[in-house]
Amino acid sequence: ILTEPADLDRARNLMKERRIEKLLVTDGQGKLTGLLTLKDSEQAVLNPQACKDRLGRLRVAAATTVGDAGYERSAALVDAGVDIIVIDTAHGHSEGVARAVERAKSLSNEVQIMAGNIATADGARALIDAGADSVKVGIGPGSICTTRMVAGVGVPQLTAIMDSVSGAGGVPVIADGGIKFSGDFAKAIAAGASCAMVGSMIAGTDESPGEVILYQGRSYKAYRGMGSVSAMARGSADRYFQAEVQDTLKLVPEGIEGQVAYKGQVSAVLHQLAGGLRAAMGYVGARDLETFRREAQFVRISSAGFRESHAHDVTITRESPNYPGIGL
Repeated sequence: ILTEPADLDRARNLMKERRIEKLLVTDGQGKLTGLLTLKDSEQAVLNPQACKDRLGRLRVAAATTVGDAGYERSAALVDAGVDIIVIDTAHGHSEGVARAVERAKSLSNEVQIMAGNIATADGARALIDAGADSVKVGIGPGSICTTRMVAGVGVPQLTAIMDSVSGAGGVPVIADGGIKFSGDFAKAIAAGASCAMVGSMIAGTDESPGEVILYQGRSYKAYRGMGSVSAMARGSADRYFQAEVQDTLKLVPEGIEGQVAYKGQVSAVLHQLAGGLRAAMGYVGARDLETFRREAQFVRISSAGFRESHAHDVTITRESPNYPGIGL
């Protein structure tokens, strides 16, 4: 038993000395206040910058939707102690989503609300006025999303980020989708996004669901969009306002299913993302993200300039971990 305040180094040494894996933590009156495990102490050393709450727990976000079902799920999530509720729909700039944000926000002042997806300054303002603490940007930029082809609706992601940031008034903007290389991540941050969400980049990692598939001598993992037929049949149809459709043949999908190259541990991918951002900041001459956003300049390039930006006039014989050179 350890008495508060619980020093992590002392706790680790005590567990090793006694050859135990758990320690009870009590206050001055002998009341149980917590539990320390050897695994907890090891993770604290390995990941000192992990995002944790005041109780030392990893912060958790969970998605929900609109309507009464979404509100009931939001209430259950608040009771479970989540840190962020994500009102997740394909079209966030709507009365239904704004109302869902208002209802979710009324449940607790401790839980933050993220809402989306949007692609305009007006959309950002509407959700923020409804009570959103952050907004998620992206209509059709994902590698497995077909919304722009199926519905003919969408905004190029960089433009959507910049427009949404202009209407957010300092409220955090999350860039959702469209990131294929670490340079895309750097551009999203430079455009004003506070952070980014990636899908295909980490879909092939060990931590992603699904088994590794061997195909034509290479390893892959399955990857599907939330708007694909199978995902909609398993519960994501409400995200695309098709929850009432019972026959899968009547669904109008806005995504596809496919496979991505196996990449190993997600930490390796995140290392390359962070390294690309650091390199971008170095080129711009920025020592922090605020300066990076202020000093970065965007230049419109031609299709010839785009081709020049990629590796060209050479056959790649060894893939780089941050530039596969396949399917460009």
